Amino acid sequence: MNLPQDPSLPDQPIVPDDGLPSGEPIQLPPARRRRARRTLVLPGDTERARVLETLGRRAFPAFEFFLFSLLCGAILGAGYLLDSQSLLLLGILLAPLMTPWVGLTLATVTGSWRVFFLTLTGLLLGGLLIFLGGALAGLAARTWMPLPMVQANIQSHLWWPNLFVLALGAVLLVASFVRSEEKPLLASVMVVYELYLPLSAAAFGLGSGAAGIWPNGLLVFLFHFALAVLLGALTLAILRFRPLTFAGYLLTVSVGLASLALILLLSGLGHVLAGFFSPPPVVLPALTATPVTAAFWTPTPSATTHPPTSTPTLIIPSTPTPSQTPTPRPTPVYARIHSGNGALVRSEPGIGAVVASLIDDYLVEILPEAPVVVDNVTWVYIRTADGIEGWVLQSVLALATPVPAATP
Repeated sequence: MNLPQDPSLPDQPIVPDDGLPSGEPIQLPPARRRRARRTLVLPGDTERARVLETLGRRAFPAFEFFLFSLLCGAILGAGYLLDSQSLLLLGILLAPLMTPWVGLTLATVTGSWRVFFLTLTGLLLGGLLIFLGGALAGLAARTWMPLPMVQANIQSHLWWPNLFVLALGAVLLVASFVRSEEKPLLASVMVVYELYLPLSAAAFGLGSGAAGIWPNGLLVFLFHFALAVLLGALTLAILRFRPLTFAGYLLTVSVGLASLALILLLSGLGHVLAGFFSPPPVVLPALTATPVTAAFWTPTPSATTHPPTSTPTLIIPSTPTPSQTPTPRPTPVYARIHSGNGALVRSEPGIGAVVASLIDDYLVEILPEAPVVVDNVTWVYIRTADGIEGWVLQSVLALATPVPAATP
C-alpha cells in the first residue's frame, strides 16, 4: 500500500545537485541510510525527506494490522470471560506491531497532517476491532453471571508499575523504529499490553454490565494513550525531528496540549495544581449550645408574723410517661482488601458461589456475624459499597478503623 505524498515534504523524485541525470531519484546506499538514522541530526533537507518518507511507509497500517487486531480482540475477550492470564498473554503476543502508533507520533512531531489522519484512522479501526471482541465476550458473560472478573477489575485501574512499563515501551519503540530497520517486537508488546488490555476490559465491562469496569477501563486507556503519545513525541524531539511549516507546528502544539490536558484531567493532578492557586478556605467558628437546667427546688413564702423568709419546698414532678429506650448500635468496623491480587466474595464460607470480586484497597464493612473457620481458615462476613454481602478470607483484610476495646 502506497503512502500518499505529504505536502510538507519536498516533491518526489528528488533531483540532486551532483550531476546526476535530471529526474533520477536519489538511491542512498544501505550503509548511508543506517548512518542517517543513527545520527541525531539529519544531514539536510534532501536526506531528511528521504528518511521521513521511508519511515512513513513503514508506519502505515497494512491489512495484517487489522487481521491481527481482530484475532487479538477475540482472544482478549475470551481471557476476560474465563478470567485467564494465559489467554490475555496469548492475545497480547498475537497483537499487531504498533507501527501505526509510531506513525501517528512521527506525524505529530514533523507536522504532517495527512499522515496524522491516516495513521489515526488506522489506529481507530484497530481499536474498534479490539473493543468489539471484548464487548461480545461481555455479552456472553451474562449467561454465567456472577463471575469473578478479577483480571478485568485489575486492568480497569491505574497502577504505577503499568505506567513505568508504558513509558519505557513508548520510548524504546519510537527510538528503535527510527534508528533501525529491525522490527521492535519487544517494545511493541510493552505498548500493546498497556493500551489494548484496558480497552478490552472496558468493552467487556460494557457488554457484561459490571459496575466499575466500564467506563473506568476506557479512561485508563485514554490516559495511557495520551501519555504514550506525549513521551513518544518528546523522544522524537530529542532525536531532532522538527516540523517544516507553521501548519506543522500547529499540529505539534495542538496534539501536545491535548495529551497533557488528558493526563492532568484523568490523573487528578489538575486538582492538585489548582489547589496551589485557590484561596484558603474560610473556617467559620463552631456554634455551641448552652445547656438549660430545670430547677426542682423553688422558694415558698411562710405565713407567719416573723420577717418574711423563704422555706425550700420540694416539688415532686409528675411520673413521666414511659418512652422507648433507644437501642445502642455497634460501631461499624471497616477494612480494606490487602492481598496483592484482590479477593473473592462468596455466598458461603469455603467453597460457596462467587458473588463479587474486589480489587486491592477496596473498602468493605465487617458485619457483626461471628467468623467461621473452615479447614483451619477463618472467613469473615462483609458488606461492599454496592450492598453485596458475603464471606471473604480474614487474611486478605486490613482494618481501616479502630475496633473499640471490650469493657470488662
